[in-house]
Amino acid sequence: MLMSLIRLRVLRGLPALCVLLLAPPGIAATVSPTPVDLAIVNGLVVDGLGGEPRRADVVVGGGRILFVGRVPQGAVPADKVVDAEGRVIAPGFIDPHSHGDPFATPAFENFLAMGVTSITLGQDGSSPEVEDLSAWLDAVQENGIGPNLAMLVGHGTLRSQAGIGLAPAPTPEQLRALLERLERSLDVSFGLSLGLEYNPGLNAGFAELDRLAQVVGVRNRVIMSHLRSEDDDRLEAALDELIAQGRHARVHVAHLKSVYGKGAARAAQILARLEAARAEGVAIGADVYPYSASYTGIALLFPEWAKTEADFAIARRDRREALAGHLRRRVESRNGPEATLLGTPPHTGKTLAELARELGKPYEDVLIDDIGPQGASAAYFVMDEVLQTTLLLDPQVSICSDGHPTGFHPRGHGAFAKVIEEHVVGRRLLGLAEAVRKMTSLPAAQLGLKDRGSIQVGLAADLLVFDPQRVRATATYAAPFQLAEGFDLVIVNGRIARRDGTLGGTLAGRVLRP
Repeated sequence: MLMSLIRLRVLRGLPALCVLLLAPPGIAATVSPTPVDLAIVNGLVVDGLGGEPRRADVVVGGGRILFVGRVPQGAVPADKVVDAEGRVIAPGFIDPHSHGDPFATPAFENFLAMGVTSITLGQDGSSPEVEDLSAWLDAVQENGIGPNLAMLVGHGTLRSQAGIGLAPAPTPEQLRALLERLERSLDVSFGLSLGLEYNPGLNAGFAELDRLAQVVGVRNRVIMSHLRSEDDDRLEAALDELIAQGRHARVHVAHLKSVYGKGAARAAQILARLEAARAEGVAIGADVYPYSASYTGIALLFPEWAKTEADFAIARRDRREALAGHLRRRVESRNGPEATLLGTPPHTGKTLAELARELGKPYEDVLIDDIGPQGASAAYFVMDEVLQTTLLLDPQVSICSDGHPTGFHPRGHGAFAKVIEEHVVGRRLLGLAEAVRKMTSLPAAQLGLKDRGSIQVGLAADLLVFDPQRVRATATYAAPFQLAEGFDLVIVNGRIARRDGTLGGTLAGRVLRP
């Protein structure tokens, strides 16, 4: 349907564009006046769909995109015009895997500063421990939030609420309660998140996961999974477990990686397994963050029989030698204690090796006596740069941060900026249009967001204005809380959320509903 700008007039005292909808033959054309809030002119529009960048203006009103084309000079009052000369106009980035507490840090400036206008919460099997997720989301909206929020419900949380806990299999009554809770939660969430490497999710068997997938599939939601293992020698089995759930529902690999795997050829094997699943009719996606270190709780190093505080106390008392041996093998296989960077007090910023030297004891004893499985989170330098970059470049893989406003890892403040700075401008591994697609319309499709992720008339006005040459990811592993630079204008739902490094006066985000 062709839209052309006709004239400016006053509607209830507000400037308004009068847009003529030129309908196909036999259908009457209509004139629909809509108040104009903002016009971004003279920019290079990158539409988010992979199309070639083109010179155009974007007009916004009522939180929506009203017009994309060339606005006649003077058609919009000067105080409503943003001149984007020499800069890109792009859709706001969508982070399919993010973390944080909207009541503790409602502005989520770390995300806005790197161009992210929509985040997801409830990841890795863990969502708020509340009986009524809808009421919790209402409270988030009332409190205000900087970016939009697409919520997932956590399998581990549902398992705990249904009384299953760490049991390997639910009773019939517990399974019924689990499925009922999932069904209610899917009314307000975009899907189910799995954290199969963490308690309590790691105890779940395939029969339980299969039943959950059936419910998710009937509701046309997505299963986003932190796989049961990301170790290279167990990765295929973990992928196959998720692919089997994909017989019922759309599935998605969270922060796709191979721990210990190396090289482009290994990445190609992993991607081929996903493509083979698609050829078999499974709708499977994945996301990747652009860093070679992961970040999670130190319990990842401990054996399953010593992850909880109760099990750890028993193992420390009765199986200390076996526990120490497991920790030594696990840490050495993950590139040694120098490759574990602690990210929580009181040892923030120290590697496990440095802490062991400071305390004058073997690092396995530090883990047992001074930290414990619940005592810290850390960055783990366990990934191969070439392999991970190959995964990132795949057309079916979107970009995520897996970041948190307070997580001691630069991905939470730099991931999306790093893709522009390094992969587009620096190394030229991605074209700008493709990089933007992998950060906008692709994650929107993976999550099931219908009204944002590209620059099209009628969609939500989540927009960015930036010069790719000036985008910088300033966060580092030593200083991970430095905000990204270069995103001059960040618009959320048609309102300026951040401009020239300063937050807007109000929180413009919305809690999105499926």
